Amino acid sequence: MKTKQFFTALLLLTTGTALTQQLPDTAFTYQNVAPRYAHGKGPMVWLDEAHFNFHTLGGRYASFGKVVQADGYRIAPNQQEFTPASLANCDILVIANALDSVSNTRWVLPNHSAFSPAEITAVQNWVQQGGRLFLIADHMPFAGSAADLAAAFGIRMLNCFAMDNRRRFPEKFFRAEKTLLDSPLTVGIDTVVTFTGSAFQLPEKGKAVLTLKNYTLLMPAVAWQFDETTPYRESLGWHQLGYLPYGKGKVVISGEAAMFSAQLAGANQMPVGMNQPEARQNPQLLLQIMAWLSEP
Repeated sequence: MKTKQFFTALLLLTTGTALTQQLPDTAFTYQNVAPRYAHGKGPMVWLDEAHFNFHTLGGRYASFGKVVQADGYRIAPNQQEFTPASLANCDILVIANALDSVSNTRWVLPNHSAFSPAEITAVQNWVQQGGRLFLIADHMPFAGSAADLAAAFGIRMLNCFAMDNRRRFPEKFFRAEKTLLDSPLTVGIDTVVTFTGSAFQLPEKGKAVLTLKNYTLLMPAVAWQFDETTPYRESLGWHQLGYLPYGKGKVVISGEAAMFSAQLAGANQMPVGMNQPEARQNPQLLLQIMAWLSEP
């Protein structure tokens, strides 16, 4: 059972790390010395903006767009429902922190699917036939709004806050500690930095990239509000980044979104994302995720 001391420490931590004011870091740059594709000749990437997304190409995911575009990919915002016809124009679909219409304004339970059943079927069939999906769903309520779409691919998303028991911020995953695992996504990478996310379990064909050890998975009724009655579970068997083949297509799933952004948070404009000094390998991780998704 969690103790009063645990939750006192947790509240002190989250008071300082709940990123209430997050602005894009427009000064962020990443030097790509060997782009994968000639400029504008790579696959077509859609960043979804049709589902009350917290991260958009003109906003908090501007840095995501910069890094991907500098590697030769074409990238554009998606502002329409997912249908077989619309998805035919896309090579790689990126969905970052989608929300349902209620959770968009109130981060409280229950959190409903951001996607209609017809949209989920359209995306599932598109991937089955060769489409590539990069699904990113952060801590509650984002994981709850993405759970039905993830479930279509056999992924179980927990609508939670994955809280590091060591009270580190930012959080770090190391190859040496086997929390950062060998994979095509992590070649040459020994450290990945994240900023409080959710957790998921993978189907049999799935492979973990970032696995949670020494974490507590807290499931509050209201985002960032925890006490001794908050439901929780231990983190063994849960992950924060993974990938899997699906039919003729591929899926990458991330339980944390800020690691692929570059933001300035709070009154002190604390760097959060790829602009964080310890996150120097995060852009490389993003590019290797996109490379794996774009390969046959």
